[in-house]
Amino acid sequence: MRSRRRTALLAVAGLAGGLLLTAPQPASAANLIKNPGFETAGTGDMPYCWSKSGWGDNDFTYETVADAHSGSKAMKVELTRRVDGDRKALITESADCAPVVTPGKQYDLSLWYKTTTPDANITLFRHDATAGWQYWTDLKTLEMAGAWTEAAVRTPEVPAGTDRISWGVSVYGTGSATTDDYTMEQVADPIPEPECTGTAEECANGKWEVLPAQNPVRSMHSVVLHNGKVLLIAGSGNDPEMFEAGTFTSAVYDPQNGTYKVIPTPDDMFCAGHVQLQDGRVLIMSGNKGYPSADGTIGYQGYKDSYIFDPATETYIKTNDMNDGHWYPSATILGNGDVISFGGLKEDSTGSVTAELFSEAEQQWQPLWKVNQTWSYWGLYPSMILMQDGRLFYSGSHVFGNNIPGTGSAIYDYDANTVTQVPGLQNKDERDQSASVLLPPAQDQKVLTIGGGNIDSNPEANRLTDVIDLKEPNPTYVAGPPIPQGTVDLGNGPVPQTGDQGKMYVSAVLLPDGKVLETGGALHNRANPVFESSIYDPATNTFDPVAADPEARGYHSSAFLLPDGRVMTTGDNPGNGSWNHNVSIYTPPYLLKGERPTITSVIDTEWNYGDTQRITVDRPIAKAELIRPAAVTHSSDPNQRFVDLPLSVDGNNIDLNVTSNPNLAPPGWYMLFAVDANGVPSVAKWVHLSGPQALKATDASAHVHSFADDLSGKVTKPGKKRASQQVPTTVSGCDRHYGSANVCVPTTFPADVKKTTAARCTWLKQHDYGRLKVNGKDDPLRLDPNKDGVACGKGDVRRR
Repeated sequence: MRSRRRTALLAVAGLAGGLLLTAPQPASAANLIKNPGFETAGTGDMPYCWSKSGWGDNDFTYETVADAHSGSKAMKVELTRRVDGDRKALITESADCAPVVTPGKQYDLSLWYKTTTPDANITLFRHDATAGWQYWTDLKTLEMAGAWTEAAVRTPEVPAGTDRISWGVSVYGTGSATTDDYTMEQVADPIPEPECTGTAEECANGKWEVLPAQNPVRSMHSVVLHNGKVLLIAGSGNDPEMFEAGTFTSAVYDPQNGTYKVIPTPDDMFCAGHVQLQDGRVLIMSGNKGYPSADGTIGYQGYKDSYIFDPATETYIKTNDMNDGHWYPSATILGNGDVISFGGLKEDSTGSVTAELFSEAEQQWQPLWKVNQTWSYWGLYPSMILMQDGRLFYSGSHVFGNNIPGTGSAIYDYDANTVTQVPGLQNKDERDQSASVLLPPAQDQKVLTIGGGNIDSNPEANRLTDVIDLKEPNPTYVAGPPIPQGTVDLGNGPVPQTGDQGKMYVSAVLLPDGKVLETGGALHNRANPVFESSIYDPATNTFDPVAADPEARGYHSSAFLLPDGRVMTTGDNPGNGSWNHNVSIYTPPYLLKGERPTITSVIDTEWNYGDTQRITVDRPIAKAELIRPAAVTHSSDPNQRFVDLPLSVDGNNIDLNVTSNPNLAPPGWYMLFAVDANGVPSVAKWVHLSGPQALKATDASAHVHSFADDLSGKVTKPGKKRASQQVPTTVSGCDRHYGSANVCVPTTFPADVKKTTAARCTWLKQHDYGRLKVNGKDDPLRLDPNKDGVACGKGDVRRR
């Protein structure tokens, strides 16, 4: 038993005054204490890695008790008689148990305690490489506490020659101290301000670059492949001439060398659905079977065909057919690797009410009788986000027109086959072409919904955002901060946005520093591009305006994260039928803050749920995460997610704790980023996450929550079986009486455009519509008063 000087105790008040913390500060390592909660038994009557210590004339007991702060055990040290000395439970002074320390460093210590005596304090011993174990210091006297109370304190700098320390609570008066849940973490080195490697403006707001090589195809679908390349799918590219010629295209872009390879494409995958399967191949469902008829009596038609794109061979392989056609379907991968799909238009242009399920085990779409059906019409590209308990959250983001009846947002329980409405979504019928994203980290289960409009009524797009916490007993959207405003091109060049002007066709991209980039958009249906980008911080619920993409990015545009941490944007297809082939690259501010950390090795790229995986890095990091690669179209990527990897640090070796819940991180390939304390990410490494198809019953707490069967919203069970939902042929907000199928003359013009031929024709001219043929004899917008078959001709404007 070791003695200590009583004079050291008398000096504690002055020493602890400058060291005591209200809470431990961030540390560069995980808990350094073995058996911190006394749960593991030792060889004698003390828990593993804990020993009795003390000195003097006193009567004492040591006892492992069930009255614990957490777990099932705590340590109680009691003095019933004392003349002098103390008794304490200390970390065993051995190479196996005593934490290793570094001279010159400081450590944050904390524990939970109850005391019946005012005479208890935290005491430390240190191991000197030459002199051996010796008393170091007392740090904090514990105030009496009848309930569990946390004590936290920071050590002085570790003296030279010290390689390990031991510590615990000393009782030096009659009474007891019961302690539990010890922690010890190394204090992180002060973080130096990063050196800006660009201009001051770039370091604050990032920078955009328009690449010299143009996208060779009119792609509206972007899928980041697990080899780092990007699949860009066009199909007919919203060009009826290409459709009639049977010319369907895709391209594979290689960010490493900036080259494109055009890929033969077997069908018109224009406005299909897509998702990465567990093995990294891409499942593509439905597409365009036919454009609307010239007279507007037939709308878009979706085919039943489905394909798988193989990144290894860069070829498409046909699967079995779906049960319905689904032009504009959703696609969500589930925790077992299956894919579920809703919505879209059938082969006859009506709305599909059929849910489709692609089996990972069978590698095919399931027959109708095997799939639970609500016979609900979810609309076009409904955003269906997988929750951590396996249910689906319909966020309210969709494409074309009004939202679903009711509150506009819902939770779908596939197993129970019920739909429960979720309240709180603002202006639910003006969230057309909004963006929804599961915020970082996925473990928090919060969703952000951004912007939107309505192609039917064609109002100015809004600035609304809404945030929902899906872990709440009864999740409800709450209003978030408005989207920052930028400039908008109303037809005569960009001008500042005013009033409540926001944007639809907005893109949202998860970034490796745990924030979200929102970019692109337009004020009206396929018109008036908005030039604005900002970064949303989930921690503060704020938007920070940053540099804006110089290119218009409205309808049929995409934005997505590249493995090097930059963001790529493509496309734009305004109502006049033109296409923007320019490609932009955004370098976020975190890439202009000096040197990046590097993942120097990944021990194993095949990961299982519940694993601890080791990587090595070239310098300290603050966090690591998995980001699922994008598969985005029309502002929609419900599978995008950022999964936090709690880490333990041993020098440059980092152990990452992989979630045991496949609903948090569905199986597949992920980008692994390591991020330093300044938010600077490494270049991603690719890892493949898979494992058991279902968790063990003992792991149920990882995916079952108390609110799972207790939602308070209106619950709907399956409706009556039906074939489809009637949908107007003007579902895209375009009047097909004018121009070709890829030209979108608005069914409803913006509110500030007078309902006269001259005003409408002026608006069309400002937006570069060119010559518009009138299809048939009807002229519902009065664009051809002289009835010569050409809308907005000289005679038409002169007459009206």
